[in-house]
Amino acid sequence: MEERRIGVDVGGTFTDVALSLDGELVTAKVPSTDNQSEGVMAGIEKACTAAGIDPESLAEFSHAMTVSVNALLEGDGARTALVTTEGFRDVLEIGRQDRPSLYDLDAEKPTPLVPRRRRFEVDERATVDGIERAVDDEEVRALAAEIRETDAESVAVSLLHAYAHPENEERVANVLREELDVPVSASHEVLAEFREYERTSTTVVDAYVRPAIDRYVGGLTERARDRGIPQPRIMQANGGITDADTVRRNAVRTVLSGPAAGVVGASAMAGRDDGIGSAGLVTFDMGGTSSDVSLVRNGEVARTTEGAIADRPIRTPMVDVETVGAGGGSIAWVDAGGALRIGPRSAGADPGPACYGTGGTEPTVTDANLVLGYIGASTSLGGELSLDEEAAHDALAELAEEAGMDGPLAAARGVHRVANANMTRAIRSVTVERGYDPRRFGLVAFGGAGPMHAVAIADGLDIDRVVVPRASGVLSAYGLLAADEKRDAVRTRQRQLSAVDPDTIEEVYAELSEELLGEVSDRDAATVRHAADLRYAGQSFELTIDVERPFDPAAAGERFAAAHESAYGYRADEPVELVNCRVTATVPRSAPPLEYAAAGDPVKGSREAAFADGVHETTVYARDRLSPGDGIEDETSAVAGPAIIEGDESTIVVPPGWDVRVRGDGALIAEVREE
Repeated sequence: MEERRIGVDVGGTFTDVALSLDGELVTAKVPSTDNQSEGVMAGIEKACTAAGIDPESLAEFSHAMTVSVNALLEGDGARTALVTTEGFRDVLEIGRQDRPSLYDLDAEKPTPLVPRRRRFEVDERATVDGIERAVDDEEVRALAAEIRETDAESVAVSLLHAYAHPENEERVANVLREELDVPVSASHEVLAEFREYERTSTTVVDAYVRPAIDRYVGGLTERARDRGIPQPRIMQANGGITDADTVRRNAVRTVLSGPAAGVVGASAMAGRDDGIGSAGLVTFDMGGTSSDVSLVRNGEVARTTEGAIADRPIRTPMVDVETVGAGGGSIAWVDAGGALRIGPRSAGADPGPACYGTGGTEPTVTDANLVLGYIGASTSLGGELSLDEEAAHDALAELAEEAGMDGPLAAARGVHRVANANMTRAIRSVTVERGYDPRRFGLVAFGGAGPMHAVAIADGLDIDRVVVPRASGVLSAYGLLAADEKRDAVRTRQRQLSAVDPDTIEEVYAELSEELLGEVSDRDAATVRHAADLRYAGQSFELTIDVERPFDPAAAGERFAAAHESAYGYRADEPVELVNCRVTATVPRSAPPLEYAAAGDPVKGSREAAFADGVHETTVYARDRLSPGDGIEDETSAVAGPAIIEGDESTIVVPPGWDVRVRGDGALIAEVREE
């Protein structure tokens, strides 16, 4: 019998659940709760009840959450203190010289997470060559007393050049841990990498969210134990699973946990068909609050080490995701110039869109989709939530009056177009702006609202194929079942490649590899990937390339030149510098096998729906009754647009000029109709 595995992903509006047992995939959605663990446990109970099993029979529980992101976006993380080298107290405030809005004279940097009164200096000095002045333990103890007076709930320690020689920082962190009853995050443990501002910012973010992560994961673990459920395994930003204790010690790894799970799930499901996109896949996840887009190329999920949340730099390996504030719950409004805008404010789960009938009155993208006919008045979201069509029309009528539009339908069309334009820009940012032609990619749509908008967005980008995986409304939860276990480590070793001693670099890779293999659950099953950050002399950015062992500087330099030419169109006649050594240890896990079978009449009925070329009487299909190869219309195996295909978690809208076929695993493939 197959192991029973469950994945739970918390979103802004819904908590999604995917349960795999005996080749069957059971899904569930429940409203997200203020205390996320309550919604998580409710979702587990609901899915297990639907499957007819006891939660105590589960063999594995994987989880993605938004605790750290919410703390950063809402500014309600821990009161954090920062200890740094004398003279570097204001690194967080100074930041970098680049301006996000070059010509905005009123642009302001974000308020530091640690105010100046809680930033402290210690007399010590390290260089890239070693320790010049050791830290005084008694000075640190006196510093601890000052920190205690600030009622700090966590402490970040980031000393100059601690990435190269952490001895002073280790001593400071150890003394503070002895003296204070709060978590202490040390930069050499969080990010052993150069660049003072980014390293300090990442360490501060870790300290800022760590108490919340510790409380949440600890509480969830206790709830699971009481219910007889295995300890949760947590999705990290890098797209890999790890144990709960690891993220409680290194909380910054949990940023973008949910979006990472979605990309992994999309790659696992959509990537089964090599004909989807010649260059790869664009993943498009539209939920209740935001939309996330990413790339999968050569079967590999795109990753980066440079990210930011709420304009705060975070350097940790993460899935490369572009996020825009446009989701099903995003509120439509009219700005001072009379232009229609969408988000970033969201109605969330409480009070929710007006059509939910739970107290919301402001117009949202979901309300617009109901007025357009993409969602029916009798449709039940998540299999339970009934909709109030009159409330949606009232909300859109008020918006139409404010915007000077001709009624609710015109306002709904406007909301739909603006929301699609926002998401199209996000897709262009990860394709066109990085030198990739979106027409060579397939679009994978998921999330509660993604399939409803995906085909229209693909049409505008000249993408001719869209994949809507089975259980697309809970694909992030499925991604948790398909994700590998991953651990990452980095060490800065900055020098010209021509001057590198290969034996020294081999020692670094060997040390990092052994460190990670000692942390994974099964070192015998683990694969180890070695990479290096390289750049031309004078550049302020690096490219990460894979390297072979034993380390060969000449081969690494040639591989970097080829990668640079691919990314930027040229090779430079400049010396190449090695900056960082990177190691990733992966324990591969296979996605659970799934069976798909359908039965019954797929046609549910019809209703009027508004498309770009007018209002059409549109056939509505039941997704779970569509079978691969079944004749649906005119003895063909395709559903011809315009059509609406409804499932419990999401609805697929197929405009005129597109057809949909059903793949053997239950995925829907939408394609431009050949004339």
